[in-house]
Amino acid sequence: MSTLWRLLAIGPAAPMKAADAVLNAWEDGPALSWSFFEDGSETVWRLDVLFAQQIEVDRFLGEIGLTGADIDVQFAPLPEEDWVRLSLAGLPAVKAGRFVIYGEHARGELAPGEIGIEIEAGPAFGTGHHGTTRGCLIACDRIFASQNQEVKTVLDLGCGTGALAIAAALLWPDARILASDIDPEAVAETDINTAKNGVSSRIEAITADGFTHPAFEGAIFDLVFANILAGPLQELARALAQRLAPRGRAILSGLLEEQIAAVEAAYTEAGLFTEHTDIIEGWAILTLKAR
Repeated sequence: MSTLWRLLAIGPAAPMKAADAVLNAWEDGPALSWSFFEDGSETVWRLDVLFAQQIEVDRFLGEIGLTGADIDVQFAPLPEEDWVRLSLAGLPAVKAGRFVIYGEHARGELAPGEIGIEIEAGPAFGTGHHGTTRGCLIACDRIFASQNQEVKTVLDLGCGTGALAIAAALLWPDARILASDIDPEAVAETDINTAKNGVSSRIEAITADGFTHPAFEGAIFDLVFANILAGPLQELARALAQRLAPRGRAILSGLLEEQIAAVEAAYTEAGLFTEHTDIIEGWAILTLKAR
């Protein structure tokens, strides 16, 4: 087994959250995996990153925006261990509304009334441990609980593991669902997870950049998830609004709390209004409705 290298950085919340956004958008970065945690305080965060080989630490930190003198950094090789097994063993199930996302190691822990989604930690984004995915699930559960919207068609734009598409399929058994991602690896993982959760017959997963795919021609959706980043959310505002059914809803995330105004402005101009705003770990989740 090859040696893994670990970078541990501890610093103020704002630059650490910005670094998290950069890492989530980084398609071909050198990191194998990373995790962010509050370091015992809401104002101080810890970043753990694993690498397959030694790196230029200063260069990596500069690329993710962590260059301040107030960032404490350690970089060293890790002893050889089965890190996948160890990380899974320590990865708890995540609860979001009535949903519980869990790995194979946590099967059998559902309480009455909970809806389980089995997803293993892997290269695609969306195990529920990040506040954006968790917030989207909570917003989805709220829409279902309100019982004031018929949901027959759903889009999970930037699907990652397919967690949100699977959640919609479990809540609305008659809905047809399209899941798309720019990353073919994420689409492949979505196919694996939809089969594992018994909903593959109702979820079509495609590789697409935005709405540039024949599957979107003439498509209208009652519910759209878009858990991506603030920039792409703004760029796609008009196209997304045009594909939203009358009285339909869109759940947006991947934006920081300070980016809410800019994203809301783009969607207000496109004809949508904000129905709910949730803040989880500094990340914003917007539930929008067509006027």
